[in-house]
Amino acid sequence: MTSVNLGPWVQITSVINKETRSRSRPMSNFLSPGLKTLQIPSTHQRQRKPMSSICAVLTKEETLQEDQHKPTFDFKSYMLQKANSVNKALDSAVSLKEPAKIHESMRYSLLAGGKRVRPVLCLAACELVGGSESMAMPAACAVEMIHTMSLIHDDLPCMDNDDLRRGKSTNHIVFGEDVAVLAGDALLAFAFEHIAVSTLNVSPLRIVRAVGELAKVIGAEGLVAGQVVDICSEGLSEVGLEQLEFIHIHKTAKLLEGAVVLGAILGGGTDEEVEKLRRYARSSQRSNKEIIFALDWNSLVVQNLCWNGKEQMDCDEHWKLESIGGEHGLAGGISNRE
Repeated sequence: MTSVNLGPWVQITSVINKETRSRSRPMSNFLSPGLKTLQIPSTHQRQRKPMSSICAVLTKEETLQEDQHKPTFDFKSYMLQKANSVNKALDSAVSLKEPAKIHESMRYSLLAGGKRVRPVLCLAACELVGGSESMAMPAACAVEMIHTMSLIHDDLPCMDNDDLRRGKSTNHIVFGEDVAVLAGDALLAFAFEHIAVSTLNVSPLRIVRAVGELAKVIGAEGLVAGQVVDICSEGLSEVGLEQLEFIHIHKTAKLLEGAVVLGAILGGGTDEEVEKLRRYARSSQRSNKEIIFALDWNSLVVQNLCWNGKEQMDCDEHWKLESIGGEHGLAGGISNRE
């Protein structure tokens, strides 16, 4: 038999029980009054490490306290707040004027609702490189105007021939095919005018660069290319994965990528930062293409940008995470360089 002195152990166990509010019985309850030692068979003797136990308790408590003070990013609130800002800007940009019918048609589809993922991406990228929302808002609206144009034209009888869009009658059902075509044309033209005329506090060179970027992603090598291949694929018995990927990348993903790049350019991002964000947007699109029809993929891209931008952009150590409400950054995303 081995004699073990338990005096110090009783005190330590009492402290741990008190700090952690444990319901287990203190070790002193197992001792007879007046005893300071307990006979333990040597075959069952175990080495105890009271200091490590205390450290574990303190570390756990400190972690809980840190978690309580750590700000949380509410993705839904962020999307709603930014979408609301975009809706107000769109309503102001495309007002009712003469000729009334064409402007009514433009507003009918432009203000029909939606998550506004593309303009939010544009604003998020701008803030990510240190810009302000106002610097990218005209471009964000322009991206949404072009997206709306593509939907109006896509619904036409000569294209997909759809009668409903977002639970409402499509534009050509309400205003006729002729006006619907012209409404799409007007939104496309006004998108570029809006960037050129309404963008403030951004250098002319960056505005021109943004206009060129936007034109490229929606032209014959971008959105239009995807639409053409989509039309040519109708009625085919077999459409390969490569062809489906081409349609997805050009018809949908190119404009999403362009929205991110526009925001980075107008926000003052360096060439390296713009290209990092371009690669991030492109990788996000491709990594999610397999589940585009099963998940709300557009929102997933924004959420990834909010939370994983630091890792995806492969930023250097001079980037830092910043809490909600910081001077720069995307509500819990990345702030500008110090």
